[in-house]
Amino acid sequence: MKNFIKIYSLIIIAGLCFSCEEIDSDFLEAPAKSTLDESIIFSTAGLARGAVNGILEPMGQTNSYRGRFIPFYGFNTDIEYNYSSDDAGSSQGELMIYDTKPNNSQMNSANNAWAMMYSGIERANIAIRGLRNFGNPEPGSELGQLLGEALTYRAIYYADLMKAWGDVPARFEPITTETIYLEKSSRDVIYKQLIADLGEAATLVAWPNANSSTTSVERVNKAFVKGFRARLAMAASGFQRYPDGVRRSNDPELSVQNMYQLALDECRDVINSGTASLNPSFEGFWKNYNEENTTAGGESLWEIPFSDGRGRVLFSFAVRHRSVDQHTSQPRGGIAGPTPTVYYDYDESDTRRDVTCVPYQWGNAVNGFAQQELVGLDTWYFGKYRYEWMNRIVTSSNDDGVNKIYMRYAEILLTAAEAANELEGPGAAAPYLKEIRRRAFPSSVHPQKVDAYVDALASKEDMFNAIVDEYQYEFTGEMERKQDLIRWNLLSDKLDEEKTKLTNLQNRTGDYENVPTVLYYKYEEDGETLDIYGLERGETSDPGAEYSAFNWDQPLEDIINSIYKPGVNVNDRQFWPIWQVFIDASNGKLVNDYGY
Repeated sequence: MKNFIKIYSLIIIAGLCFSCEEIDSDFLEAPAKSTLDESIIFSTAGLARGAVNGILEPMGQTNSYRGRFIPFYGFNTDIEYNYSSDDAGSSQGELMIYDTKPNNSQMNSANNAWAMMYSGIERANIAIRGLRNFGNPEPGSELGQLLGEALTYRAIYYADLMKAWGDVPARFEPITTETIYLEKSSRDVIYKQLIADLGEAATLVAWPNANSSTTSVERVNKAFVKGFRARLAMAASGFQRYPDGVRRSNDPELSVQNMYQLALDECRDVINSGTASLNPSFEGFWKNYNEENTTAGGESLWEIPFSDGRGRVLFSFAVRHRSVDQHTSQPRGGIAGPTPTVYYDYDESDTRRDVTCVPYQWGNAVNGFAQQELVGLDTWYFGKYRYEWMNRIVTSSNDDGVNKIYMRYAEILLTAAEAANELEGPGAAAPYLKEIRRRAFPSSVHPQKVDAYVDALASKEDMFNAIVDEYQYEFTGEMERKQDLIRWNLLSDKLDEEKTKLTNLQNRTGDYENVPTVLYYKYEEDGETLDIYGLERGETSDPGAEYSAFNWDQPLEDIINSIYKPGVNVNDRQFWPIWQVFIDASNGKLVNDYGY
């Protein structure tokens, strides 16, 4: 049974962080108003559990993760494209084309993702203070587990704030009248605090399935905490836009040597623990996910837990359904998809390709029954998210209730490969990369596609480039690529490279000269599933009268011209601006950098 992200009323945290103007100084100075005293709440496991669960409640708010951050952050990249991008003047499109304004109407509201993240941080700060003061949170205890969770949830909010906005205010204690208005802090300071906090959290929370608290991926476990700490270490030491330019951190504590070693150690701890693993089948993993299997100990390490009536992951990203049909009562999905080149960049024998890249939608139903329909070279959907793979019919008008995967074990392996390559050389990285590819390819081609391919990566540069590619093949549609490209200092290069690739695909030149211009299709015996001929390179012959022809030669100029706004330096727009409502309410403390 999935946990619900819901409001816990044990602690009244009214008015926090929606805007600094709304915070009542009398409330901040007065004794805390709550249904129970903090000393009782945080010394009692059941009550403390409610308070810690409440840290996640802001994620489910309409303009928070649910309806703004998850649908819009992470676009556009060389592998992921949001279809609002080519809508000139669209407030949604503006968020994706690296031309966002502080007054963007999708975001510039006092209850938006920025505010909800700080609301969650305030809840975490109160819980952390209460557990430390009254809970005796020792490793192995329920209250220790809860403190580890609270520290981790706070780190998640801060990591996402920095991912989207760069430098942000640092609040690691509950708000007082003296701290209502804060300037931005260096992200280096915040990263070091989070890395320390997660180091502590890893001593407090249990491994997956080690106790009743860690049997579900909706609860924090040690494998996730260590993997998340590794992710933050890689980001902290990576390239990113600082106010003075794109560079790595100047803080010696956040050097590549230090952070990559930390990341490698944490990933090896997770790998050696045996408490998580790849699903033997890539398709099987994503089917389990859509079936809402939340059992810990497999590939998913932690998921943002949405109730059936909240969350828009499939609503936003699933293969498009044009009407109510046999698979869903929610005709949605399809606001984004893989860029048109991604399908043809995969090796044809890579089993991840057909799971990830879907060239069809579900058309308008007749008598409640819909068929798959081809949609064109310029429109692809993320096949990792499918209403048709769910075990229930979604009936809500705009929420599907499917969790958002925050981290999975495949990232542990690729982070280990990247860090090991940098510190120890390609030979040390090879086993981790091989494990990823071994799952991706049929066993019959392992000698060629796994062993020979990886063994030929003789230099650190070759191995690094292969890892960059592998992130694409493994994670397209999970919206992690943007931060990775930024930390590799490849964002601008890869976006420009993608424009060239799209032009070549449109013209059927270069690497795409043998991509067919006509597809042929018929329906399988179930009457709904497409049997397609012509998707593979070189499939240009007519397969016969039982197939119908479909034009596969759509122009791609709209995508080419809107991956980012022409004339924009994307490295100056790696982050969104702080929204004007928060600038105006900051008593002059907050400003936008990066030329905004």
